[in-house]
Amino acid sequence: MKIAVLGAAGQLGRDLCPRLAALGEVVPLSRAEIDLARPGTIAPAIADLRPDIFVNCAAYNLVDKAETEPEAAFAVNTWGVRELATACRTANAKLVHFSTDYVFGLDAARTAPLNEDASPGPVSVYGLSKLTGEFVVRAAAPGNLVIRTCGLYGVWGSGGKGGNFVETMLRIAKQGKPLRVVNDQYCTPSYTADVADATVQLLERNATGLFHVTNSGACTWYQLAAEIFRQSGLHADLTPITSAEFGARAQRPPYSELSTAKLTAHGIPTPRPWSEALAAYLNERQARNS
Repeated sequence: MKIAVLGAAGQLGRDLCPRLAALGEVVPLSRAEIDLARPGTIAPAIADLRPDIFVNCAAYNLVDKAETEPEAAFAVNTWGVRELATACRTANAKLVHFSTDYVFGLDAARTAPLNEDASPGPVSVYGLSKLTGEFVVRAAAPGNLVIRTCGLYGVWGSGGKGGNFVETMLRIAKQGKPLRVVNDQYCTPSYTADVADATVQLLERNATGLFHVTNSGACTWYQLAAEIFRQSGLHADLTPITSAEFGARAQRPPYSELSTAKLTAHGIPTPRPWSEALAAYLNERQARNS
């Protein structure tokens, strides 16, 4: 079995590739091989590769910037994904596509985990572009798999320019700068290693359709920051603020905890609680940097 992975050098891709190797030959791909923003690169590359499974970890994920350049977000997350889904269908390849909890948010009074049947309602351009990307993947072939996840962080983001929320908090705290972190947005920060493990198990079961894959439980970004510092033994000048006070250009979902009940119904254990996953991340990060 040949499995192509686009975005293989990203946080999720770097954790996925070694785990997917248990299923067959893994072909890591970067934007140099396939650029979703340039549709003409897609079909020829897939026709040449002829993969059995194509995993798409690539996306336009500049959430705030998308509000002023929606064409760029839709070019990658919708139109590029549509071309990818069409090319995979032509090559008879299963497409595995990652989406986001940002497809929700319109139901501001929500306080219960969202399952796969919950009506989406994006509140940002980014969220809308990802939702339409989901639709085109699922419409292209019934055997395709869409995985929604949330708040990803992985050790491959502990360096480089991309980083992740955990690394940002640690860096600023060590600089002694004050931190003002939003305390009215609830979600589930998820460790890429755990998301990768569940993804492989879904493929082993030949799962299709839509699944939510996150760690378990929920917290605000402020609560996550506080736990990062507690587990790291760092003292930080940390203050909770509201989303309105933070003033981000793009609106975020006020509550977007995703239910993983469908995952467990397919015999895949619910990924560990987010605080336990964070501890594992910090340990792995320390081991890599020592």
